[in-house]
Amino acid sequence: MTDNASSAAPEPGADAVNGGGPAPRERVGVIGAGYVGLVTGVCLASMGYEVTLRDIDANKVAALNDGQVPIYEPGLVEMMSEHRDRLTYTLSLERMLERSEVVFIAVDTPPTYSGDADLSRVMSVVEELEKVGADARHVLVMKSTVPVGTGERVRAELDARGLEQVGYCSNPEFLKEGAAIADFLRPDRVVIGSFDDAQGDRVAALYAPLGAPIIRTSVPSAEMVKYASNAFLATKISFINEIANVCEEVGADVEVVAHGMGLDSRIGSSFLRAGIGFGGSCFPKDVSALKQLAGNSGYHFQLLTSVIEVNELQKRRVIGKLKKHLGTLEGKRVALLGLAFKPETDDMREASSLVLAARLLAEGAEVVAYDPVVEVYDRLHGVSMTATAEEAMAGADAAVLVTEWAAIVGLDWAAAQGTMRSAIVIDGRNALDPREMTRLGYAFEGIGRIPAHVGAPL
Repeated sequence: MTDNASSAAPEPGADAVNGGGPAPRERVGVIGAGYVGLVTGVCLASMGYEVTLRDIDANKVAALNDGQVPIYEPGLVEMMSEHRDRLTYTLSLERMLERSEVVFIAVDTPPTYSGDADLSRVMSVVEELEKVGADARHVLVMKSTVPVGTGERVRAELDARGLEQVGYCSNPEFLKEGAAIADFLRPDRVVIGSFDDAQGDRVAALYAPLGAPIIRTSVPSAEMVKYASNAFLATKISFINEIANVCEEVGADVEVVAHGMGLDSRIGSSFLRAGIGFGGSCFPKDVSALKQLAGNSGYHFQLLTSVIEVNELQKRRVIGKLKKHLGTLEGKRVALLGLAFKPETDDMREASSLVLAARLLAEGAEVVAYDPVVEVYDRLHGVSMTATAEEAMAGADAAVLVTEWAAIVGLDWAAAQGTMRSAIVIDGRNALDPREMTRLGYAFEGIGRIPAHVGAPL
């Protein structure tokens, strides 16, 4: 099957998206109630589908049945409550299969020590399906991010276990944490890879009410779309961070440079925000997995090697900026403002704060931290948590803005300045106005920003 885009799906009406009309034909199951699985299930319920979510974590399932949400995602609590009559949570795969025809797999695929994706959870699902008796009614839909070739491997394993009648499609997710609900209900595109056109049709029909462009393709091509998309976005981030570092050397302002670049329609403005690097559950893992996939095939993906290296070094440049102002960091109190890898999520996977905290502690600094959502995290050994950003800054020798939460960006910086031992701020997300921070009396540095007296950024 050749790649093609179809935009013939009808525009969604209020009834279709909000569940006000008759329930669609297919019943849906979701295996894995994490960030992707839970958002997928709840959004499908909001479209009118009967959804059964299965997870192996008994505490999580019990919490979901009590109306508690184990993750932070804006709007998810309200949507779960509104559509609770269409949502069932269970530990039983057999029960989920009884109640479902189209079954999304949304389990973790964390990186292994080699950098490859760990597919053990995916393959364990296949093993379980044989035991509980999946049949011709069921189409498995891979939402988990998996390397190219996984679909063919799963298809072969299903066949070997006597599950030839069970369908299989690839349907990668493109959800941004913090905006996942909007991304699901108003997608740029829906990608569906299938071995069988009829099975792909069933999955496409689920999304038809959204009116989004639907890309029908092969399973390997669908798998590659996900990796290629994330790798390209990560490349844009590392590229603009490299430009920012050069800007610091030559006296240019990266904010102006990025603005000028972004107005070119061939480039676009998204993901041209310089900072201390990307993190989260997708970009670091997927870039590494694509690099490993290429390497396993005998191809050295040099560009991605550089993307990864730039991202790792970018976090550590903050330490150099602090030392420029403070000299040794031994005994200095440094406040980390924000811990999550980005605003509007509590996800700490590959968060820049983890690297910064570890490096500061290794330099002998006292590290205090504040985040409006992340309260305790077991990998932040030796870091003292505070209830407010102001409390973290009080008595600090320097503060580093790590996560651009609105509550942090909008705090009373004038008042906070008077509480610090020395008013030094490193803005790791270029979220603050250098001129205003300098006017308030801060020794201020952004990433690739010109000194405040040279000129005004756009």
